Amino acid sequence: QVQLVESGGGSVQAGGSLRLSCAASGRTFSNYIMGWFRQASGKEREFVAEISRSGANRFYADSVKGRFTISRDNAKNMVYLQMNGLKPEDTAVYYCVAELYVYGDYTSVSDYDYWGQGTQVSVSS
Repeated sequence: QVQLVESGGGSVQAGGSLRLSCAASGRTFSNYIMGWFRQASGKEREFVAEISRSGANRFYADSVKGRFTISRDNAKNMVYLQMNGLKPEDTAVYYCVAELYVYGDYTSVSDYDYWGQGTQVSVSS
């Protein structure tokens, strides 16, 4: 198993930036595909970004492409989400996720077994 703890959320004005961090503990971090999801109040949880085990491949939701960057440091057991150009519609609880093997397209909640507790991001206009 792997345990995930997010940090770095907060409140910013539109156009601002935040960097979310996710600390992983447990079994070998580099074996896990990592990602981020988010859930806005009253809405379903949605995919944000995914990064492969080595970090060589990354995939983003269209809504964040060009503004958000996912990265990982396997030596530190960390994954990050750099968020630039934040918009009010980015307001949500952001969750770090992990999975050993993903058989879907990486964008479904059901693709991931391991979830952090979430961190709130609020963007004001």
